[in-house]
Amino acid sequence: MKVINIGLQQFADSVRAQGVDVVDVDFRPSPYDAPRLTRTRAGIDIEAANAEAVRRIASGKATLVGLGVARDVIPGMRDKMLLHAGPPITYDRMCGPVRGAVIGACMYEGWAKTSNEAMQLAASGAITFEPCHHHHAVGPMAGIISPSMPVWMIDNTNFGNRAFCTLNEGLGKVLRFGAFAPEVIAKLKWMETVLYPTLDKAVRSMDGGIDIKNLIAQALYMGDECHNRNKAGTSLFLRAIGPALARTCGDGETLARVIAFIDSNDHFFLNLSMPAAKALTEPAEGIEGSTIVTTMARNGTDFGIRIAGLPGQWFVAPAGRVNGLYFPGFTEADANLDMGDSTITETAGFGGMAMAGAPAIVKFVGGVPQDAIDATLEMYEICASEHDTFLIPALNFRGAPLGIDVRRVVETGISPRLNTGIAHKDPGIGQIGAGLLRAPIECFAQAFEAMRD
Repeated sequence: MKVINIGLQQFADSVRAQGVDVVDVDFRPSPYDAPRLTRTRAGIDIEAANAEAVRRIASGKATLVGLGVARDVIPGMRDKMLLHAGPPITYDRMCGPVRGAVIGACMYEGWAKTSNEAMQLAASGAITFEPCHHHHAVGPMAGIISPSMPVWMIDNTNFGNRAFCTLNEGLGKVLRFGAFAPEVIAKLKWMETVLYPTLDKAVRSMDGGIDIKNLIAQALYMGDECHNRNKAGTSLFLRAIGPALARTCGDGETLARVIAFIDSNDHFFLNLSMPAAKALTEPAEGIEGSTIVTTMARNGTDFGIRIAGLPGQWFVAPAGRVNGLYFPGFTEADANLDMGDSTITETAGFGGMAMAGAPAIVKFVGGVPQDAIDATLEMYEICASEHDTFLIPALNFRGAPLGIDVRRVVETGISPRLNTGIAHKDPGIGQIGAGLLRAPIECFAQAFEAMRD
């Protein structure tokens, strides 16, 4: 005989003590009063609106068409402006690693010569801070985009919108984790002067660009979830662009350095999967009555979401603490709270939604492959649909959960599962680990109430 326990641990322990086999189910009733919403006060059919939202997300194309300099290609970007990850925030509320990235960006741009000068400039009000998401862009971790930084340009050719993201620096002591040492700035300058023009020339020589959505689908077959595991995606991208690099780069040493840089950075593809997700989700914004999440983002202080039916409106709660593994010499006491725009991947139907296809992810917290499968199975409970392109072999090629519905989150009490890197809480240090967590449910409850009203 087996007994199924739905969250009552004391009951389960008592039954086990009698020699009975107990199967634990992680069940918690929702703490919210959440009547089923089927129509808005204006009479709009929410199910129909949500069906259209997920149709748009799933049917989009995400094609890499080239690169550009942020000030030249990102709408609304201007001098003395820095874009950051997450919902809006003022400098006085920014966490340590975001401040560190701001310092580094000011030095990279030549606005300040020292970290002290950069801090004074940032606090003076002379710099405009705005979310990446307000400019059709995304930024990993601290998310800082400054005017001179090169960015990827990814077009959703089915809907005519474009998204942007910086190039990935690699792991460890890098700007996006709040580091600003001279070697950090030197790498950014090399990326601006060597990596960017080499890649741009290669991409623009390719008829039709590079289909990033297709690469994501392939990578999901190969053990990535394209958020915190990008080994396959990076390899696939290098294969796709390799011939064009060889044809367009006339200097052998430059070609070798560019290939080596990409090859040595397993997360290089992250900065392509993120803007691809942004390009795919944006067309769903503005569908009246839809309760589908189109943005999830965090800045190390706040976690914010936006939904299709209320475009431009943020619902914000405190950022969460990551349950993870730390590099030698660091502990949870050193860690900053959750940060970055990379949760756009979960919003688009991969990342944490597809953990079942990337069982190695659970090594972040000492888990086993079944934990990854269980995580994805749970996410179906809060999503409106399943993706018809992003498929999971471990689940008999079932489509990944797609279309986080704030109604379902509040009704079930289940919030989205995320995976992420961990930055040191102090500026200038960088990455200290990686791990897993859940999005704060309070954001979804706020969005639910806004739709309910």
